[in-house]
Amino acid sequence: MKKYPALLLLMFICGSFNNSYAQRTDSTVADSPTTIILVRHAEKDTVGGDDPELSAAGKKRSQQLQATLKQYLPDEFYSTAYKRTRQTLQPWAEKAGKEIKEYNPQNQEGFSQELLKLRGKTIVVAGHSNTVPTLVNLLEGAAKYQQLPDGVYNKIYIVTVRGKAVTDRVIEY
Repeated sequence: MKKYPALLLLMFICGSFNNSYAQRTDSTVADSPTTIILVRHAEKDTVGGDDPELSAAGKKRSQQLQATLKQYLPDEFYSTAYKRTRQTLQPWAEKAGKEIKEYNPQNQEGFSQELLKLRGKTIVVAGHSNTVPTLVNLLEGAAKYQQLPDGVYNKIYIVTVRGKAVTDRVIEY
C-alpha cells in the first residue's frame, strides 16, 4: 500500500515538470526572432504568355537560392500562383520536405500582418518586382524600398522580427 502514494507523488512531480517545460517552450518560441526571407522570382522564360516558366538561367538561380541561404531552415514557404514564383522556391521546398503555400499578392497588407503573427519561424516568400519591396515596406512599417527594375533578379531581403523591432538586410545571389 505504501508504494501507491509514492507513485502518485512521482506522477504529480513529472506532470508539473512537463507543464512548466511546455510553458517555457511556448514562451521561448514567442520570444524567438522570426525571419522572413523575400525574393523576387528567378529569371522567366520569354515565351509562355502571362504565366511563363523559369528560363534556364532562372532554373539555375532557383538552385542557388537554397545554397546561398543554407544557414536557414525554413518552416514555411509562400508563393504567388504563378509558375515562376513556385518554381523559384520548388528546389528548396522539396529539399526541406515542405509544401509551398499560395498567397494573394493583391492583399499585401493582410499577408504582411499574417507573417508578423508567425513567431519564432523562418519563412520564405517568393513574389514579383513590385510585390517584394512593397511587402518588405509593409513588414517594416516604412517606405524604404522601391519596385525592382525588370532585369534585377538577384536581391534577397531578410527581415528579422524581434518583439516589435523589425530590421532588414539585403543580399545578392
